[in-house]
Amino acid sequence: MSRDARYDILFEPVKIGPVTAKNRFFQVPHCTGMGSNWPLSHAAFRRQRAEGGWAVICTEETMIHPTSDAYPGASMRLWDDDDVKTFALAADAVHEHGSLFGVELVHGGLSRANRTSRMTPVAPSHTANKYPTRPQARGMDKADIKEFRRWHRDAALRAKKAGTDVVYVYAAHNIALPMHFLLPRYNRRNDEYGGKLENRVRLLREVLEDTHEAVGDTCAVALRFAVDECMGADGLEWDKEGREVVEMLADVPDLWDVNVSGWEYDSNTSRFSEEGYQEPYIAFVKQLTSKPVVGVGRYTSPDAMVAAIKKGVMDFIGAARPAIADPFLPKKIEEGRIDDIRECIGCNICVTGNNTFAPMRCTQNPVVGEEWRRGWHAERIGPTGSDDQVLIVGGGPAGLEAARALGQRGYAVTLAEREKELGGRLNWETSLPGLAAWARVRDWRLGQIGTMANVQVYLDSFLDDNAIRQFGAAHVVLATGATWRRDGVGHSHHHALPGAGRSGVIGPEDVARGHVGEGPVIVYDDDQMYLGGVLAEKLARDGRDVTLVTPGSDVSAFTILTLEQPFVQQRLRELGVTILQQTDLVAVHDGEAELACVFTRATRRVPAATIVLVTSRVPNEAIYHKLARRPDLLDAAGIKTVGIIGDCVAPGLIAAAVHDGHLYARELDAPPPENPDVPFLREHMDLREERESV
Repeated sequence: MSRDARYDILFEPVKIGPVTAKNRFFQVPHCTGMGSNWPLSHAAFRRQRAEGGWAVICTEETMIHPTSDAYPGASMRLWDDDDVKTFALAADAVHEHGSLFGVELVHGGLSRANRTSRMTPVAPSHTANKYPTRPQARGMDKADIKEFRRWHRDAALRAKKAGTDVVYVYAAHNIALPMHFLLPRYNRRNDEYGGKLENRVRLLREVLEDTHEAVGDTCAVALRFAVDECMGADGLEWDKEGREVVEMLADVPDLWDVNVSGWEYDSNTSRFSEEGYQEPYIAFVKQLTSKPVVGVGRYTSPDAMVAAIKKGVMDFIGAARPAIADPFLPKKIEEGRIDDIRECIGCNICVTGNNTFAPMRCTQNPVVGEEWRRGWHAERIGPTGSDDQVLIVGGGPAGLEAARALGQRGYAVTLAEREKELGGRLNWETSLPGLAAWARVRDWRLGQIGTMANVQVYLDSFLDDNAIRQFGAAHVVLATGATWRRDGVGHSHHHALPGAGRSGVIGPEDVARGHVGEGPVIVYDDDQMYLGGVLAEKLARDGRDVTLVTPGSDVSAFTILTLEQPFVQQRLRELGVTILQQTDLVAVHDGEAELACVFTRATRRVPAATIVLVTSRVPNEAIYHKLARRPDLLDAAGIKTVGIIGDCVAPGLIAAAVHDGHLYARELDAPPPENPDVPFLREHMDLREERESV
C-alpha cells in the first residue's frame, strides 16, 4: 500500500535550529514510570517509537540537581557525569532509527520534596510547597539564582555529551522553577526578578540564552511553555500574560512546545475533552514567532493532523498518549495503513503508572512496559509453536486480544461468544457518558481479526464443558469475564448486606441498559474506581434524583491517578448529584437505605427506591474449573492445555484484561522461562565498583 497524497505534508522535514527532523511527528516529553530507575526498559520503550517513525523522541522530566529530587518518581537524572552513560542508552536507541533525541531538563522548585537528597526545596520566594505534606521551600537569593543557572547549563552539557539533539528549557505544568518565577502567586520578589512581567520572565530568558551558548552549536534549544493554566484570572491566561511571554521571547528558542497547565488539563481524558482540544489556547503562538511550534491534543486522525498544520496552529504534531498506544502511528500513515492505527482511547491508564511509581502500562497497547523485560514488540510477534487449533471462549477484552495475537502468530483460532456481539463489558461500559472512545479497544481488534482467515468467530454460541471437550481444539482458553455482585460484598463488607436481595437492588449493567425503576436512586460506590461516578452521571443526565454514597474520602478515588477526579466531582455537583463521602451503606430496607458514618458508625435512613451496588465482581470461572478438575477427560478429548485469562481470573481494569490476553497468546507453545518464578528480565545494578569503594 502507498501513502495517501493528502498526508504528504506530514512527512516534510522541518529544521529546528542546527538539526532537522525527518517529518512532522514529534513525541513530546512524557513520563514512562521507568526513567533512571529502569534505564534499559526506558531505552527500549523509546527505541520502538523511533522505529515507528516519530522524527523526534523526547525523554521525560530529567532532574538537573539534588535540590530537585523527584524520588520515588522514576524521572531521568543528569545530576553529574555519572548519569551520562545511563542517560545515553535512550539517545543511542533513538539514533538507531534516524530520529532526533530530546531531553526535558527540569528543576521542580517548590513542587519537589527531595526525599532522598534531603536538601531544602527552593522557590522564588519563601513559600509552602505546591503539594501538602511536603516541606516548605526556601526563597532564593541572587547567589542561588546564579547556582541554578550553572546547574542547568551543566546538565545541558551532559545531555549533549550523551548524544542529545534537542535540549528543553521547561516552564510548564506548574512544576518547573522558571515557571514559578513567572507566577505572581509564587514570586513575591521586589528585585529585578520580581514584580512586573518583564522581571518575572528574566530568569527564563537567561536560562534559554545560557543553554544556547552552552550547546546551541549542535543542539536545538526548545522551550516548553504552558500558555494558560485554565484557572481564569487566578493564573496565567493565554490572551493576557501567556501571550505577552511569547511576544517577549518569540524567537529566542529554536522551538516552541506549547500546552496548557496543569497536567490534568494538558492530559485531559476523552471523558472530558475531544481530539484537538488545546487548539483554542495555543493557536496564537505561530502568529508571533518565526520558529517551529509543536502542540498536542491527543491526535489520532491524520486528517485532524493535516488540518492543524494547514490552519497554522502548529508545525509538528506532538503526541504523548497516541505514541504510547501506537508507536508505529507515523509509519502506518506513511504506508497507507490507516485502519491499522491502534488509536489512543484517552483513558490515562498510562498516567497511573507514573502516579503509582511503577512502569507505564496502556489499555490499547499491552506491549508498553514489556519492550525490554519480556522482549515484546508492538508490531511483531513470534510464529506458531505448533499446528494446534485454539478455542477461545468469551469475546471480551481478553478474548479479543488473545484471538488477535494468536491469529497474528498464525494459529487456527476459533472465538466463541455467547452474546450476539463481541466486546463483553466494553459493549455496555462504552454506552455510558464520556466512555465512547473506549470502544476503540473492541473496534480495533475486530478490524484486525476481520482480516485474518485463520480466525473464525461464532456469536450466540454458549459452550459448556461438554461442548468444549467435543470441539476438538488442542488448546482451550476461557475468557468468560466476571459479573458484578448484587449482595454488597466488596472492600467495606465481607458478608452480604442485610436486605441486599430486595427488589430495587440492582447492578451497574442494569443502569447501562436502562433497567432502573422510578423514584430516588442511590449509587453505592465501594469499588471506588471510575464506574460509580459514571453511573451517577448517567442517572443524573436521565433526570433522576441521585445520591452517590462512598466510604472513600473522594468520589471515584481511583481517578486521582488518571488526573480526572476534580472533573468528576465538579460534573456530578453541576448535575445536582448529592454526594455523601466517608459514608457506608449498611442495610437495605423497603424504600430506604441505612447509611453509617465510617468513623462514628452513627446511622441514618434516607429514601431510596433503587440502590445500585458498585462493590466487586465474581469471576465467571465455573466452566474452567469443570474442565480443569478432569484431566482424564481432557486427555480423552485431545485437549493439551486449558487456560483462563482476563476478568474471569481476577476482575480488574480493561488494560489488565488486554494484557492478560496478550500474555497468553505470546506464551502459548513458547519455551518455558529459565526462571519460572521470575519470568521476565530484571535490571540489576553492577555493584562491583561499589563493593570496592566500600
